[in-house]
Amino acid sequence: MIIAVDFDGTIVEHRYPDLGKEIPFAIESLKLIQEQGHQLILWTYRAGKELDAAVEFCKENGLEFYAVNKNYPEEIFDDSISRKINADIYIDDRNFGGLPSWGEIYMHIQGENTLPFWTGHITRKKGFSQLIRNFFEK
Repeated sequence: MIIAVDFDGTIVEHRYPDLGKEIPFAIESLKLIQEQGHQLILWTYRAGKELDAAVEFCKENGLEFYAVNKNYPEEIFDDSISRKINADIYIDDRNFGGLPSWGEIYMHIQGENTLPFWTGHITRKKGFSQLIRNFFEK
């Protein structure tokens, strides 16, 4: 699948134009998703030096994207091209219902989610984050 991923509020906490702290499990989950053969596109409002800082932050943490704010690396923007990214899934904290935990996102993409996707607020209260920590430590 092609998966478009927002940066601020999704990979890191909102601190725009600065870089926020990584949201727990964001980078690790995205690397695992990528290892499964999915293409990741960084899809963000950031541009210029702020975009460069976000890309570098991800790269320093071992995450490189197939494309950044483009459908494919060679795409050159002009007025004849829609700015909407063509993706199978969009991961963004501004989704209706907000951003689920990264463990839930990972399990949903891998087809392992046994709970409805919108129950994240319930599962987090019952130790779901510890379950995911244990999963990533294996």
